[in-house]
Amino acid sequence: MTEYGASPVTVQKAMRRLIGLGLVESRPGVGTFVRGTRAVRPADYGWQTAPLGTPQSRGHALSSTQRSGAPDAIGLHSGYPARELLPERLVRTALTRVAKTEAAMMRSPAAGAPDLQAWFAAELASTAPAGVASANPRDALIISGSQSGLSSIFRAVVGAGRPLLIESPTYWGAILAAHQAGVTLVPIPAGAHGPDPVEVDRAFARTGARAFYAQPTFANPTGVSWAPSTGRAVLETVRQHGAFLIEDDWAHDLGIDADPHPVAAYDDDGHVIYLRSLTKSVSPAIRVAAVIARGPARDRILADRAAESMYVSGLLQAAALDVVTQPAWRTHLRSFRDHLRDRRDLLASSLREHTPSVHLDTVPVGGLNLWVRLPDGRSPAAIASACETRGLIVAPGAEWFPAESPGPYLRLNYSGENPSRFPEAARILEEVLSIS
Repeated sequence: MTEYGASPVTVQKAMRRLIGLGLVESRPGVGTFVRGTRAVRPADYGWQTAPLGTPQSRGHALSSTQRSGAPDAIGLHSGYPARELLPERLVRTALTRVAKTEAAMMRSPAAGAPDLQAWFAAELASTAPAGVASANPRDALIISGSQSGLSSIFRAVVGAGRPLLIESPTYWGAILAAHQAGVTLVPIPAGAHGPDPVEVDRAFARTGARAFYAQPTFANPTGVSWAPSTGRAVLETVRQHGAFLIEDDWAHDLGIDADPHPVAAYDDDGHVIYLRSLTKSVSPAIRVAAVIARGPARDRILADRAAESMYVSGLLQAAALDVVTQPAWRTHLRSFRDHLRDRRDLLASSLREHTPSVHLDTVPVGGLNLWVRLPDGRSPAAIASACETRGLIVAPGAEWFPAESPGPYLRLNYSGENPSRFPEAARILEEVLSIS
């Protein structure tokens, strides 16, 4: 022990930490010294303005869902579930197990690990009705999160300068990916039961578009799920126009009062390009998803992904497969559903009791979010800013619209940490609305 009671190992760790922070410097044979402070000239990055030019899209800023808040803030803005809702033990065990296999050292095939391809294909096939030809493992392309899949689909299937029908409101990441791909967005209003198939038909005919991006199940941000009749009608419209439905099944594992029924399960001729991610239900650190597509569309998407990132980490693929093939995975999903239901109901009841100024049109049967409308004339951005000064972080709704927002909305995530503070959050929101 040293004179002051700290062990030599502790002192060494502390010194390494100080050296790493640049606060002290070690001179072998001489000693350790506190670094002298120097006046630092402010960096001038003005020269970058000319070579960078004007931003080509609005995608240069972070989404409100990606922001970090104070440690004690109530966060209703995030797009991910709280850590305690995820299968942490399964994930840690899987990572330990696969680290001892060849997956830790081998390059993965560009299309993905065959066993994981087969799992995704089988999951979709399990929801298909009798008589519909199921997707096969080769149709599944493993990708590093659905965001990368959207980018590749928009580039490879739609193409820069060409129109893409898209629900409004919809996932901000899809809007971002479309802008970055140079795609021209054509908004389709999404009502309480999904888009009007007649309006989808008119938009295809009017614009000559050859693809429609949508989230038929537990849509982000509204939580809306299409009625089965809507899914069948939209699929038939897509077929009639010789087009694609890009179905983003982001919340497949997030059902609460209903189970997902992908439109892709009814497709046997390659009109649906299907995405499914495990990020929300397994772990944000396991960014593994799949695109299921058929025919030349599949080959074009694969070529784009291979050019962009070559392949997905085999270690992460093996870990994801290990998790979802354990018997405890189904147990986790049942528990996950119960926790999401409790949190959803608590936030909804808190809003009804403490925030009468907002309107909650629909309590979703799955997903992670409540979509609330503020009183007319209020600025969601200003409300969000005022809430943050009081320790509540919410997401203004404008970024979920591919065009102008038709009203003032907020998206509130009920799957975050500290649900016991939901009533407090509702009171803060009402306080801000009452003085804004």
